[in-house]
Amino acid sequence: MQLIKSKFNFDFMGKRKLALLLSISALLVAVASIAMRGLDLGIDFTGGTLVEVGYEQPADLTQVRGTLAAAGFKDATVQHFGTSKDVLVRLAPRGDMSSADLSNKAFAALQEVSEGKADLRRVEFVGPQVGEELTEDGGLAMLYALVGILIYVAFRFEYRFAVGSVVALVHDVVLTIGIFSLFQVEFDLPVLAAVLAVIGYSLNDTIVVYDRIRENFRKMRKGSAEEIINASLNQTLSRTMMTSVTTLLVLIALFVLGGEIIHGFALALIIGVVVGTYSSIYVASTAVLMLGISKTDLMPVEKEGAEMESQP
Repeated sequence: MQLIKSKFNFDFMGKRKLALLLSISALLVAVASIAMRGLDLGIDFTGGTLVEVGYEQPADLTQVRGTLAAAGFKDATVQHFGTSKDVLVRLAPRGDMSSADLSNKAFAALQEVSEGKADLRRVEFVGPQVGEELTEDGGLAMLYALVGILIYVAFRFEYRFAVGSVVALVHDVVLTIGIFSLFQVEFDLPVLAAVLAVIGYSLNDTIVVYDRIRENFRKMRKGSAEEIINASLNQTLSRTMMTSVTTLLVLIALFVLGGEIIHGFALALIIGVVVGTYSSIYVASTAVLMLGISKTDLMPVEKEGAEMESQP
């Protein structure tokens, strides 16, 4: 059987060395940023104060942020809570002020927006112990996900595919987190949830490519491993791009129109979709090729005595 024809004929594997250099460089920058600058952790991880205020009239969030910034709360997160008349403010902890003093000063500033016509609905203090627990649980969640994926792909395909998929996922997660570290974008629980979603999205894309690679290795009698992987990537390219583009359109709409509270979540997914699409083509496939995958590794195992049973 000849190589299956595709309307695309890009030499992806021919550019794998350039892509490998690009990935390694990006990973080094991401790791260096995470190690040296760290993450701008949100109140979910660091602890802090939540202040909910109710107004008689719809509140202008831009005005509320400006008032809080003038009062010394430049890093406060402001959002509507339920209705446009309810405002929820997240305040990071400060070493020179207690949580009670923080909430009182913030509420006094918020009253200025409505000339004193504001009700303090609730004040909650999130302790640092809760933040440490969330940080540890979030890290363990990603670790368990990667181990489960390694086991699943090893059983579904072959151990080289399992290693390649995990390498691609680690690549995607580190780059996504690294961008948040590099530009000091707030990293909170919704962003962590987006990173976990990126793992699932990237894995799905990788599995589709791997499934076609395995199928072509079994069907194509001619062609080297590099040519078969190239053909497989070209055959799945239209599906990959269609999925990525339609997903990005939704995420961009969420980022632009979803409000401040969902910006981090949408941004993490946008980065993850772009990086995940790239890694399924270059990182996952290149890893399998570098590990020395061959037709022999993917041929179905014949049952003992199958030839005798097929004879009349």
